[in-house]
Amino acid sequence: MAKEIDIFQIDAFTTKAFKGNPAGVTFSNVLSENEKQLIAKEMNLSETAFISTSNKADYKLQWFTPTKEVKLCGHATIASLHYLFEKGLITENQNITFETLSGIINCSVENGKYFMQIPVPQLNEFTGCKEEILSALGIDRIYVSDLPFIILDNGYLFIYVNSIKALWDLKPDFKVLNDLSRVKKEFFDIAVFTTETIEKDSAAHLRFFAPYDGIDEDPVTGSACGPLLLVLIKLGLIKNYKDDSMLKIEQGDVLNRNGRVGVKFDSVKNGLIISGQAKTVIKGKLSF
Repeated sequence: MAKEIDIFQIDAFTTKAFKGNPAGVTFSNVLSENEKQLIAKEMNLSETAFISTSNKADYKLQWFTPTKEVKLCGHATIASLHYLFEKGLITENQNITFETLSGIINCSVENGKYFMQIPVPQLNEFTGCKEEILSALGIDRIYVSDLPFIILDNGYLFIYVNSIKALWDLKPDFKVLNDLSRVKKEFFDIAVFTTETIEKDSAAHLRFFAPYDGIDEDPVTGSACGPLLLVLIKLGLIKNYKDDSMLKIEQGDVLNRNGRVGVKFDSVKNGLIISGQAKTVIKGKLSF
């Protein structure tokens, strides 16, 4: 039997069309898991979000790349909040919960921005195949500081470089990075960052490579920008951070998809929050 669903493309972490990170978003209770994967492949975006009803939270939320379902996605959650807000299903100053593979995710809408609490990761110094990774990224060792590489418990690897030029000049060999992650099993995805920024009030500038997940480079990555705040604190690149202070992370500029992510941490509540805005760019129907 033929099916038809409404589907939207929403740019997250921006207020401008064709900037930030695009995500597909749909709300349906009639899709099978296989159909969700096929739709994500058809959309061919880094993630497509599938909202449905839930008896455990306000809504159920799943995220699919073109190749697989993933446990967490920041930008597609921001896009989903924007979809629900535009549809009148949530309102300003409302708290919202999503049932996800990462557990119950708490979100809110405040003053035209969307907020999402993400899991607080464990941070450890990475002692694995550093030189092979740098070679695969196409960066000379002179542009990498003596600061430790930091690995999160979800497999995200953070590497600090000393300038935006060094960051933008990266020429990753995605096949080699993918092979390294699968063979070495020491990391999954790589976040390379610098504290040199475009805008004076930003804390850091980031690029994120995820060939392991079928995404060569993600334009703006909420699930990496949030933990980056903790990495900056751990490495001493931010001193005297005040709990609940919102900082800004830049990403996507090298791809001409400029995005800005707000991040804050509350050590008392052990809460890591990311925030951003969004813009709907495509509204359509998908028939199959």
